[in-house]
Amino acid sequence: MTEYRIEKDSMGELQVPVNALYGAQTQRAINNFPVSDLTMPREFIKALGLIKSAAAEANTALGHMDSAICEAVQQAALKVQSGEVDQHFPIDVFQTGSGTSSNMNCNEVISHLASTEQLFIHPNDHVNMGQSSNDVIPTAIAVSCVLNVTEALIPALRDFAAVCRHKADELSAVVKTGRTHLMDAMPVTFGQELTTWASTVETNIERLEDTLKRVAQLPQGGTAVGTGVNADVRFGALFAEKLTVQTGVTFSSMPNKFDGISAQDNIVELSGQLKVVATTFMKVANDLRWMNSGPLAGIGEIELPALQPGSSIMPGKVNPVLPEAMAMVCAQVMGNDATVTVAGQSGNFQLNVMLPVIAYNVLQSIHILSTCSRELAHNSIKGFKVNHEAVSENVGKNPILVTALNAVIGYDLGAKIAKQAYKEKRSVLDVTLENTDLTEQQIKEILDPIKLTTGGIEEKQS
Repeated sequence: MTEYRIEKDSMGELQVPVNALYGAQTQRAINNFPVSDLTMPREFIKALGLIKSAAAEANTALGHMDSAICEAVQQAALKVQSGEVDQHFPIDVFQTGSGTSSNMNCNEVISHLASTEQLFIHPNDHVNMGQSSNDVIPTAIAVSCVLNVTEALIPALRDFAAVCRHKADELSAVVKTGRTHLMDAMPVTFGQELTTWASTVETNIERLEDTLKRVAQLPQGGTAVGTGVNADVRFGALFAEKLTVQTGVTFSSMPNKFDGISAQDNIVELSGQLKVVATTFMKVANDLRWMNSGPLAGIGEIELPALQPGSSIMPGKVNPVLPEAMAMVCAQVMGNDATVTVAGQSGNFQLNVMLPVIAYNVLQSIHILSTCSRELAHNSIKGFKVNHEAVSENVGKNPILVTALNAVIGYDLGAKIAKQAYKEKRSVLDVTLENTDLTEQQIKEILDPIKLTTGGIEEKQS
């Protein structure tokens, strides 16, 4: 049976598990919010630890905190940052909308870790000095998002693009049937298709980097409503400097701290950019699934690496499991963005009151996009094999190739040849020979698939 100790706060006494590092306010939140069993993400807890450490250092530099207290707070905050004490952050995501419970959870944990018989570290007076939950939690959201996009997502996206470009180089001369409306169109190369995926992802990186410039502006120092009550007027700027040194990532103090406390527009923007990334990956995942479909009755252009049996009843069946996983990740990110959008509207007067659910959803989106994009790159795209025979056969019998003859024979005759080739299941070459005065060599030169992938008509030499 669990043993308890008695803790006190401004509302009275409360039983707290004897080995818990938190105190009464955390226990009240545990009791009040038995909602989902979802707790705040690891990245968010790490950010809280960073904030408490940087705040202590800034307050000490400004002459408001004793150096011994600062050192004790920072040492305890390191344990919060590392994940060593995550089990002592049990509060449900669906809690008070300001995230006050999570801020006090951190304050109490650091207080318990830092206090000794000789030195008592007060959770409010010391750990929370110059701070309010109302600026700490928005700052923790911003810091955790900036760090994880910078350190996890963007490197993963760069890696994905690099894998695509390497594969594109391998397959630069392999021509396949292009498709529009899922119908046969003019030929492209595998290299062009893969390079397009890489280029789209690289553009997404540029969008993310631009958004991070705004997310990295922190409201810390605005305290309760943005006015900075109980904080040194120099605290916000110095805090950002200390945090920059601690993390190696540039943060700055938000010019108007009311903005970052009453609204979460920068995070809503970031969530929107994550949705764009998800849109890109949904397209890539579905392209891979279509190209891999079959192997006999589908398109069957490529064979993805076989990762696991595909059916509990059909022996030998292998499914495109990683593209399917990525498609589900993308659906989740799109749903998370809808939640963040609704939550972002909940800035009532001087405070947004859906901060914990914003943090949970944005950080989940960053995490699952980071991990799954690497898996898709290295365990699907990097190792897929081209079915050269099927690809070549499809290109050769594609009547749409007649499009290349438009400039020579005109659209109407081209349409007639294409329809006849479709109907009689014959090659465009044979039907064109029957219906024009062009020689076989002339037709072959015009219809050369690799030439058709290189663009428009060359300028005539005078």
